[in-house]
Amino acid sequence: MDMVKVKINGIEVEVPAGSTILEAAHKAGIEIPTLCYLKDINEIGACRICVVEVKGARGLVTACVYPVADGMEVFTNTEKVQKARKMNLELVLSTHNQDCLGCVRSGNCELQKLSKDYGIKDTKKWAGETIDWAVDNSAAHMYRDNTKCILCRRCVAACGVTQGIGVIGANERGFETHIASAFEQPLDATACVSCGQCIVVCPTGAIAEKDDTDKVWAALADPTKHVVVQTAPSIRATLGECFNMPVGTNVQGKMVAAARRLGFDKVFDTDFAADLTIMEEATEFLHRVEEGGTLPLITSCSPGWVKYCETYFPEFIPNLSSCKSPQQMFGAVAKTYYAQKMGLDPKDIVVVAVMPCVAKKFEVGREDQSAAGVPDVDVAITTREFARMIEKAGIKFDILPDEEFDSVMGEASGAGHIFGASGGVMEAALRTAAEVLTGKELEKPDFMEVRGTDKGIKEAVYTLAGKTIRVCAVSGLANAKEVLTKVRNGEAQYDFMEIMACPGGCINGGGQPTQPASVRNFVDLKALRANALYTQDERMTLRKSHDNEEVKALYAEYLGEPGSHKAHEILHTSYVARPIKY
Repeated sequence: MDMVKVKINGIEVEVPAGSTILEAAHKAGIEIPTLCYLKDINEIGACRICVVEVKGARGLVTACVYPVADGMEVFTNTEKVQKARKMNLELVLSTHNQDCLGCVRSGNCELQKLSKDYGIKDTKKWAGETIDWAVDNSAAHMYRDNTKCILCRRCVAACGVTQGIGVIGANERGFETHIASAFEQPLDATACVSCGQCIVVCPTGAIAEKDDTDKVWAALADPTKHVVVQTAPSIRATLGECFNMPVGTNVQGKMVAAARRLGFDKVFDTDFAADLTIMEEATEFLHRVEEGGTLPLITSCSPGWVKYCETYFPEFIPNLSSCKSPQQMFGAVAKTYYAQKMGLDPKDIVVVAVMPCVAKKFEVGREDQSAAGVPDVDVAITTREFARMIEKAGIKFDILPDEEFDSVMGEASGAGHIFGASGGVMEAALRTAAEVLTGKELEKPDFMEVRGTDKGIKEAVYTLAGKTIRVCAVSGLANAKEVLTKVRNGEAQYDFMEIMACPGGCINGGGQPTQPASVRNFVDLKALRANALYTQDERMTLRKSHDNEEVKALYAEYLGEPGSHKAHEILHTSYVARPIKY
């Protein structure tokens, strides 16, 4: 690799040829501010916040897209640079809704931080005409408020480039430019799949999930309700970020302790339902293989992916596993099996789910998700919403003792934990399917070929009991489109596929903690978060779903056996084609 030497504020640094000034400065330990730039997907140099001086160049240049050259000298904090950045920020603020106290991103807003860093006090300096954009509240999972939009286009890139969907873009021109859907359609009238990737990249409060915490507080305050909470596999690997802990810190024990202090009657682990999902899904897969059913079997844990399939590839609906997602399975079991054991009326049980995913808010309202005649899950909140509840309650998260989940639906295997990372569902299913097919215990339950967050498409071939099993794990919907198109055209063949809507899986879901571009561009969030889950799995004695004693008890006492008629009534669901409307 060719290397070049550059001086950044007098500090010599050697970087690969083709690097940008932004990347060279980072290596020199200097952070250049940005607002629009996102590595690989939104390299447009539009916001002009990253301007720097280059010796010999005419005028200021944008560090995020300007390539370095051998011997180049760059100055990132001259008076000229600071004045330009400050003016650009003032111009952005001149049309920005500055109701910061009422904004969900207050204290965690990239624009707010930069305004503070550059000492902007007179926000009316360039005051002029503004447009009072209406808030789009039409979708079940999020809202868009263009009065807080800075036209960075990160959301457009996340939707169009990362996910390959592109239901939002820049409408109009000049002063009236704004981010919206085609023909100004409300979001719920588009082919949006509710993945929420636009939310986690937004630098301000222009896009956010719909906050459902008031529903949770109301349930907790109602003495007639038995309120239980379930936390998804990936939450333990990300919640700590909301409390300034290092990325990839596993906070399972503190998470449980915080939930108890919020007042939930029981604190359960969705990973129990992940193990349950594997029991049903592995059984379904084996039945399809042995009986000539529709293949490839495709996982149904990711509601963003399921909605994408229903909308863009409805011909693959027969391939979808009929299993409910772990969130919904948990709710179904809570209002049937658990209700019976506790002597509770399902109508008096409130199931709250803490999820990495805003599409879960859409999922709770889907048809055929009411095993007990009432919705399986009552409220789905994101990692961010859960953190806000903890903060509001004055709970000192970082000093909490580690506590354990409640029993009956609290035990989980390592296989359940790794559901949160791309390839985790596939590996968990293979651990069980392999032992069922061979009748022998695996010497090593690790299927390394389907692991990793660096690749969006991972393929492998395994031989189990003389059967060749071709598998593929996909994350990110642009990747899903590529693979499914090949399958449809006969260019690729698989027996089993895992598809996750979000790149890297649930650890990078649309409901996860927001991180500024200064972190997203230089820190591998997906890898660090996934590592927390795989490390927990490796340290466990219980690593296979079919060895979970609480799951065994559920089948012995209530469901009968995996794939039974009763299991299908409670744990399985159906899907519907959602044709795109033009």
